[in-house]
Formats: sequence, structure tokens, C-alpha cells
Amino acid sequence: MSTSEDRIARRRRRRNSIWRPLAAVAAGLLVLIVGIAIGRALEDGPEPGGTRTSVRTLKPQPLPPAAKTVTVTVGSG
Repeated sequence: MSTSEDRIARRRRRRNSIWRPLAAVAAGLLVLIVGIAIGRALEDGPEPGGTRTSVRTLKPQPLPPAAKTVTVTVGSG
């Protein structure tokens, strides 16, 4: 190898050594942003099988008159 070829090889190594960490950081940031977006979307969505509360007032119905009257007498002794 000649001296100029050595220089070219060193330049290529330098370029690769700069871009690989930058690409790794960019990929990590992308994964983080996508994860946050998915988390927020799931948090904002409705809960399946959630509780539903309804309030209503019931009017009492009249009771029919008693058919029989029973009297109980208790003796002392």
C-alpha cells in the first residue's frame, strides 16, 4: 500500500467512527419518541369494560292490604 492509500483508509475509518455513534443515538431517540407516542395513545384511549354509572329515582309502589292478621300471645310462666 502506498502512503496516499493509507490516508484514504484512515479518512474512511474516521468517517465511519463518527457516523456510527450518531446513527445509534438517532435510532435510540427514534425508539424513545415512538414509545412515548404509543404510551400516550394507549393512555388516552377508552378502557375496555369500564364502569358505567347511571342514577335513577324509583317511586315506591303501594303495598296491597294484608290477607291475614296473626296475633301472638306470650304467657309469663
